[in-house]
Amino acid sequence: MSWIKTIPYEEAEGPLKKLYDRIKGPDNNVDNVMLIHSLRPHSMTGHMQLYKNVLHNSNNTLPKWYLEALGVYVSYLNHCDYCLQHHFAGFKRLINNDSRAEAFYKTLPTENIVDFFEEKRYRIGMRHAKKLTLNHKDITQDDISTLRNTGFSDGEILEINQVVSYFNYVNRTVVGLGVTTEGDIIGLSPGNSDDPDDWGHR
Repeated sequence: MSWIKTIPYEEAEGPLKKLYDRIKGPDNNVDNVMLIHSLRPHSMTGHMQLYKNVLHNSNNTLPKWYLEALGVYVSYLNHCDYCLQHHFAGFKRLINNDSRAEAFYKTLPTENIVDFFEEKRYRIGMRHAKKLTLNHKDITQDDISTLRNTGFSDGEILEINQVVSYFNYVNRTVVGLGVTTEGDIIGLSPGNSDDPDDWGHR
């Protein structure tokens, strides 16, 4: 499951058990990406707060499927199979079109991923995600102007920045500690976007 010790749900006690109860899914399943924090529960709390508010908050105005698509692409670029599997499943569920989801998946290794999106601003947003992930030192104010000029509000630009930055963080967390999907239920996520304190996975 990982290269460091983790504490399974059945062995958790006190504050860690309470935290697990907040984030668990069916059959007391806790995703490995969260189990990896079990020796330092305070970092699990920070991770969940960031994840929930960046990706699963109803105050975001970009469609959740697009935020998931950004996460899938960043995870592909970072060679993070764990996040790629989980968030592709989420993307697929959200667009509710299996053939279109598979078409998106097949474009990941190619430049055609940009052409997958019909709206120009979504194509530009994906290009920005790639640059921020692989060439962040080359980002300039002109890149932000480009996003703005294609129809993104400044708040939506912030959403893109936060989602891309979050996935760069979590990709390095799981890759750096050898986290696998063994035992996970692929694609679970916090479903209640109206309540930032509802961390249950379903």
